[in-house]
Amino acid sequence: MSETPKIRGGSLLARALVDKGVDHVFTLAGGFCNPALEGFMECQMPVINCPHEQVAGHLADGHTRITRKPSVCLVGPEGFANAVPAMLEAMGERTPVVFVTGSSTLKRQGAGGFKEIDDVAIAAPLCKYSAQITDGERIGEFVDRAWTAATTGYPGPVHLSLPVDIMFSSFDEDAGLEERPFHFRPRSIPRAWPDPTALTAVIDKLKKAERPVIIGGHGIWWSGAEAILADAGRERRIPIFNVPYHTKLLGEEVEAYMGLADFHQYHPSKPAIHEADLVLMIGGRLDNQMNFGNPPFFKKETTLVCINGSHEELEYNRAADILLLSDPGAFLEAVCDVEKSWPDWFRVNKKRRGAWVDEWEAHIADETAKDAGGKMHPLQLALDVNSALGGEDWLIFDGGNTHFWSEIAVNMAGWRGQKLGGIMHPGNYSLLGVGVSFALSAKATHPDRNVVLISGDGAFLSGGLSVETAFQENLPITVVIDNNGGLDCISQQQERLFSSGKHFATDFRDIPFHTLVEGLGGHGELVETRDQLQPALERAMASGKTACVNVKCRGVISPIVAATSDKRDKASIE
Repeated sequence: MSETPKIRGGSLLARALVDKGVDHVFTLAGGFCNPALEGFMECQMPVINCPHEQVAGHLADGHTRITRKPSVCLVGPEGFANAVPAMLEAMGERTPVVFVTGSSTLKRQGAGGFKEIDDVAIAAPLCKYSAQITDGERIGEFVDRAWTAATTGYPGPVHLSLPVDIMFSSFDEDAGLEERPFHFRPRSIPRAWPDPTALTAVIDKLKKAERPVIIGGHGIWWSGAEAILADAGRERRIPIFNVPYHTKLLGEEVEAYMGLADFHQYHPSKPAIHEADLVLMIGGRLDNQMNFGNPPFFKKETTLVCINGSHEELEYNRAADILLLSDPGAFLEAVCDVEKSWPDWFRVNKKRRGAWVDEWEAHIADETAKDAGGKMHPLQLALDVNSALGGEDWLIFDGGNTHFWSEIAVNMAGWRGQKLGGIMHPGNYSLLGVGVSFALSAKATHPDRNVVLISGDGAFLSGGLSVETAFQENLPITVVIDNNGGLDCISQQQERLFSSGKHFATDFRDIPFHTLVEGLGGHGELVETRDQLQPALERAMASGKTACVNVKCRGVISPIVAATSDKRDKASIE
């Protein structure tokens, strides 16, 4: 009788993740993780080696956001500390990334082992699930537990710590499969179907409403219900708004989509939400962006209904007038079946969006004419980049003011019919430096499309090192730098906050970003006036190389920064 073959614990980990359907791993290879890397190599798993662990985390996050399929960020103990910001970003956007730490030896835990840190405790508040595997026979079980936590209910990142002595130890290759469940293949994700009585009560509220509004949140994206959302808006003529800071649920060109539910970045959302007698917030949270459900964002007389697919989400929304536990898609199907529509109310909001676009177009035309031949306005930069993209191309943006101006630009361009293949940007925590990683994720999943990143200079300095992965993995992207010579978003807040009216510790030197990318083997150009931009963009995208177009821009305060800094005695955005 032949003996069961033996494999290392790291290979058991790799096989368990492959069985779950993982198709990409992102890492900065380290000695603690070598057995897992050997296992992935044996499984022919694509492993992307990154220049920094934070980059690995952001790439895993970006890949998972686009594919809606968990990927893995594999790091060593000290690398785990570097990956913490990526964990924060993933948690803010509810991205089910599996973070794995090859950790210090279990045998000498607490005795000062090599690179020993309490990674489980550090990760716990940043993840849905964080655990150390202390028995190699249970590796498959813990992968299953983490996977279930990441993908069900309220999705989000998870963390597993596998000590190095278990990583290197040998086990039977079928370890852990002698009792139920006899396999760890993925199961269908359970979804909450609404209680018929509770659903009927909400639908009756909708039927009686005169001015309903839908605010769509992350839950719609992760449940794959954005097409039904578009149908509900189009068929029932209900205006739809998006929570700020997430992959767009609908394209900007979709008729029912109005813009962000943000009074500063999209001014018409204020009268829409204030005049609404019923707000249906689907898959979202009543957090700081929604003023926790309170006035003056939502008026006291407005009926606020929160529809969420898990009890975890409903706990965030205790301030709502009505709570409904329901898969977002199931609820939206019920909305589509309502035999009523609101065409007059819909037209009011469409008209307001059109007027808003007209006002901004007039404003930017005047601003650009006044400074013809000078540094570009960041809104003009974003509009010109939009116009250079085709209907299947991807646009990424990253930064402070750069992010906010780009949000306005894509709404304006979408109103004029501009369609894009996809848009990505920093999430709930506004974490700078994610742009290059997200652009690489878009290019890796859509290799035949142009991917253009508009990045502030500060954002690029925060995460621009990840551009090396573009060369290493042959993923040519175009990076457009909104170069205003400093952390402009912060300096403008300081100028309104400090009694001196000056800014402090926010300036950069004149950095030649384009030559940096040229030095790595890419294409680089400096743009100092608007007439130079379009030809430079065309050459960059046609070069077949990772390219940098370094654009000298004016520092212009965005509406959201102006509104928040002018009203407060502190320079924070809440």
